[in-house]
Amino acid sequence: MRIAMVSEHADPLGAVGGVDAGGQNVHVAALAAHLASRGHEVTVFTRRDDAAVATRLRAPDGYLVEHVPAGPPSEVPKDELWPFMADFARYLAARWAAERPDVVHAHFWMSGAAATSAAGPLDIPVVQTFHALGTVKRRYQGAHDTSPLARTSVERELCRTVDHVIATCSDEVAELRRAGLPRAKVSVVPCGVDVARFTPAPHPGDGKQRLVVVGRLVERKGVADVVDAMAELPGVELLVVGGPARDSLALDPEVQRLRRRAAAAGSLQRIEFFGRVCHDSLPAVFALADVVVAVPWYEPFGIVPLEAMACGRPVVGSAVGGLLDTILPGVTGELIPARRSDLLAITLRDLLADGRRRAAYGAAGVHRAHQHYRWEQVAAETEDVYTRVVESVSAPAAEALR
Repeated sequence: MRIAMVSEHADPLGAVGGVDAGGQNVHVAALAAHLASRGHEVTVFTRRDDAAVATRLRAPDGYLVEHVPAGPPSEVPKDELWPFMADFARYLAARWAAERPDVVHAHFWMSGAAATSAAGPLDIPVVQTFHALGTVKRRYQGAHDTSPLARTSVERELCRTVDHVIATCSDEVAELRRAGLPRAKVSVVPCGVDVARFTPAPHPGDGKQRLVVVGRLVERKGVADVVDAMAELPGVELLVVGGPARDSLALDPEVQRLRRRAAAAGSLQRIEFFGRVCHDSLPAVFALADVVVAVPWYEPFGIVPLEAMACGRPVVGSAVGGLLDTILPGVTGELIPARRSDLLAITLRDLLADGRRRAAYGAAGVHRAHQHYRWEQVAAETEDVYTRVVESVSAPAAEALR
């Protein structure tokens, strides 16, 4: 098939770890690569955020990336991109009229709005993956939510207009049903993990017990709860990976807030803020961990716990979103309520005291990652959705011609 992916803010070739660059970038890049390896012609349309970048280039993994001129050719926070989506849609419409894809897969709500606007008049089927929902974000962030006011209404409209939705976890399906999406129009296909890259490695054996947190340094990721728990874990070290480059950490407001919090609790000397690392370096980071901690307030899927499991590390996560699917309590790790640093401290203290349980959880995590979350499997399931959508759209047209 000729597949057009739309990922307006998450460039698959972009650096991961910034405020707006994370799991969606990884997901789009890996999915595009594995679909290309299955013989499909894949082009990812993403917004141009650098005047020097080529308009069209081929990624090392075989798919094309096309940088769409919509808004200034510079970095813009994703919550400020909505005014440029009309230009984004016009560009897509012109491109697809000249070179028609068989199916469009939109990633995130703004991509969905642009894709349906461009594809609708051309009768091109659209599959939507939201990656995050505005209703959930507003529920947990309240007045701190910076999403455009149109977001929730656009998401509801997409539930009515797209041909199919791919949800990344079971919890998301319930949210989509409340938004008006018919059950027959949604399939659950999780995010994946590169099990050839993320593999078990021995602990450094330096006599230290170390927790590792990996992800964007934004408040909703719950890093402050891990910092608070450290006060109850004497002798334990915490490595926080993510955020700006290491030489810019001192200027980052979230890092400053977390450092003040740790200093007030007397644990700052046991916490290292490492800054952003490239995605290829994460297996070495996970190798340092006795336990990987991922306790966001909410999480549409959460790739970090899955990557940690593939590396043979137990995961303690919050019982939200995609983590409810990936982490099996008592098997690959533990789940606790979000924003409960007291329960987090107790859970971590018990797990750190039990090396046999950590080893068992790590081994089970590797098995689970290989059995259910290999990218090859995810790409095959996504391809199956595309095929069913294309056939369902083509059948009425064929019948009308008889």
